[in-house]
Amino acid sequence: MSRLLLRNVDGADPGGSWNRDPQGIEAGEGPDRNQVAKTGLRLFLLVVSSLFFLFLLAFIARSQMADWLPLTEPLAPLANPWQLWVNSAFLVMSCIALQWARMAARQARLSATVIGFVLGGVFAIAFLAGQVWVWQQFAAWGYFVAGNPANSFFYLLTGVHGVHLLGGLIAWGRTVTKFLYRAPLPQLSASVELCAIYWHYLLGLWFVLFALLTSTPQTYEAIARLCGLR
Repeated sequence: MSRLLLRNVDGADPGGSWNRDPQGIEAGEGPDRNQVAKTGLRLFLLVVSSLFFLFLLAFIARSQMADWLPLTEPLAPLANPWQLWVNSAFLVMSCIALQWARMAARQARLSATVIGFVLGGVFAIAFLAGQVWVWQQFAAWGYFVAGNPANSFFYLLTGVHGVHLLGGLIAWGRTVTKFLYRAPLPQLSASVELCAIYWHYLLGLWFVLFALLTSTPQTYEAIARLCGLR
């Protein structure tokens, strides 16, 4: 009798379907967990954006000092930044591959998801290797970190961007490990989604840095005047 009363009052049998169907509860919590992860990523990207905004303001302000030697002068390393263009192509291909994996995961195509996801990481690693190569070229030409404020900012901005991409590769590697252990695709689709969003953000940030680092002193002066730094 008490069991019947509980069923009538609560609308469910305490020893019935609720206890026998924990998967239903977990399925309901899944979307919420994914939404929390996306919200956390957006907040993190907001913090990263604020950090780089401050770096860029400092870059513009420092470029107006008399001891600033631009890296885009005719004989300077960034007069013809073809190495950075090659690295940019690697990062673009990485984002395309991860977007492909993202779309394949939504369509429950496991093989395409794995291929796209792995290629995205491989191209990202190629981008980082290319950045290290550019740093080595700078050092070989005598453009060391402490040689000039322009050099220091180049290493700082590209280095911090690379560190954030390296952090993304750690998350990418963990997801790849789960793929190797044959985890179900529905459990990994959220990780694929978050990696793709993060990579797209880093690509946009890289284009901002690329445009700024390869700009002329006249452009820096115009931006400084616009921002009230001159």
